[in-house]
Amino acid sequence: MKLPLSRKHQKIPPNFNPYPLLEYFSNVNFVRRSKCNDVMSPLSEVVDSLEIRIAALLKKYEDVKQMRIVLEHELTDMQQENTQLKDVVETHERQIKTLKTANALLGSNDYKRETKLKINALVREIDACIASLAE
Repeated sequence: MKLPLSRKHQKIPPNFNPYPLLEYFSNVNFVRRSKCNDVMSPLSEVVDSLEIRIAALLKKYEDVKQMRIVLEHELTDMQQENTQLKDVVETHERQIKTLKTANALLGSNDYKRETKLKINALVREIDACIASLAE
């Protein structure tokens, strides 16, 4: 049977402490909580402080979560409104184009160039149709 090596044979520094927390807690004066004694140990104060901070963080998390849900609903509403407004804009643009074409075909002085271009385009279309019928 082999005996464990002593500390000097293990090549461990002499000031090495394998249980640093044990040394820390051995120096702390623990006081039990009781109905008669309201004095708390530093460790329980830290725990209580952490509990309070965690509770505050959880509340903030829940608030942020609720705000996110509200903002997501607002976003979807805004996206739907944006889509509807884009449709309205497209409809109005088509109406403007149709009115400009009607004014141009009626011979309005404001749209003479457009009128000529539109008439030339219609004549080319008619010529293409006649050519395809003639073949």
